[in-house]
Amino acid sequence: MSLGRSRSEELAGRARSRIPGGVNSNVRLDGPQIFFERGEGAWLWDVDGNDYVDYLLGQGPAFLGHASPTVVAAVEEASRKGMVYGAQNPYEVQAAELLCETLGWPDMVRFGSSGTEMVQAALRLARAATGRTRFVRFGGHYHGWLDNVLVASDGDHYSPASAGQPADSLAHTVTLPWNDLDVVAAALDGGEIAAVIMEPAMLNAGAIAPREGYLAGVRNLCDRHGTILIFDEIITGFRLGAGGVAGLYGVTPDLATYGKAMAGSWPVGALAGPAHLMERIGTGEVTHAGTFNANVMGMAAVAATLRILEEAPPYQQMEKTGTRLMEGLEGIASRLGIPLRLQGWPMAFHASFGNDVEVWDHRDLALLDSGRYRELASRLVDNGVWVAARGIWYLSAAHGEHEVEVTLDRAETALSTL
Repeated sequence: MSLGRSRSEELAGRARSRIPGGVNSNVRLDGPQIFFERGEGAWLWDVDGNDYVDYLLGQGPAFLGHASPTVVAAVEEASRKGMVYGAQNPYEVQAAELLCETLGWPDMVRFGSSGTEMVQAALRLARAATGRTRFVRFGGHYHGWLDNVLVASDGDHYSPASAGQPADSLAHTVTLPWNDLDVVAAALDGGEIAAVIMEPAMLNAGAIAPREGYLAGVRNLCDRHGTILIFDEIITGFRLGAGGVAGLYGVTPDLATYGKAMAGSWPVGALAGPAHLMERIGTGEVTHAGTFNANVMGMAAVAATLRILEEAPPYQQMEKTGTRLMEGLEGIASRLGIPLRLQGWPMAFHASFGNDVEVWDHRDLALLDSGRYRELASRLVDNGVWVAARGIWYLSAAHGEHEVEVTLDRAETALSTL
């Protein structure tokens, strides 16, 4: 299967003359220069009319699928009344109530416009609550592109990841390997750490689960040392379950950040936590601001999405669909004698090559054959399956048996030429 992309090529040339690299996020520099015209459900169509079954879902946010009719209608109706008032609107109260009720554990939530922003709010709040400045984060976890959280990992060596990022930008950042309780215990032993922040399941890279007892162990260590535990659930939240990883594993953080799936693709971020911490923002002690925080459209999208998840939870169906997809891919690879390796959950799994490798943190990912997978990803895209070259596959509530059958047919063509 060879897809014609003349219009995408023309647009890419125009984009490069006005947009650095031809893209507006550096994450897209490594991706195919394809321009999409529309998305619906589990599908994308490019400007040349080619269709793709989508397993990238805008890096995860399109959890309900593209252009959910319910969410689109809610946003359209709300935005007809105005978009940003410089004051409060009823939608943000509805969204806050629904979010806290859905998650179960937080008392309060503060909304923003991005996950990157809410991570910074969480760290600022943790510092205010503890009077400390340093925080622990983990290699391979993603918390945004700002200076104090952007880390390049090379084995056990961690450093700034971008030109223009000051050498001392990580002065208050302690980066550790994940899934190892002993190194966390050693880092917290001096009583100087304000917060421990982590993806409680590592979905940005590798779809790596926490080891048995790891999350509870970190929770106990934080309690012992008066350290704030922050779960960055911007990718995992609502994807792995309505309660996120906190609900799935029964471990409650002090603070958590959300985004992505919470708003049916609308750009919204959230910080959730107990009243005794969150009220520090409400009194003005801790500053968090933003012109478009809790804007009408975003709050309508959150409320509509959370109502869908409450009234018609998609998780059982997604588990069935994702399991069928994973088993189908493994079956094709096995017949072709290709060592395809899948790890993770039916709603989000990682594909790679290297069957004999156990992956428990970012260092183990280096043992996989990433070059071969990148080649497969390119061939999958050429055959109408939209995936990320880094190996993550996201499923949406809109994926069903038809999408799986089309995907397996197209994937077999791609794998057979590898």
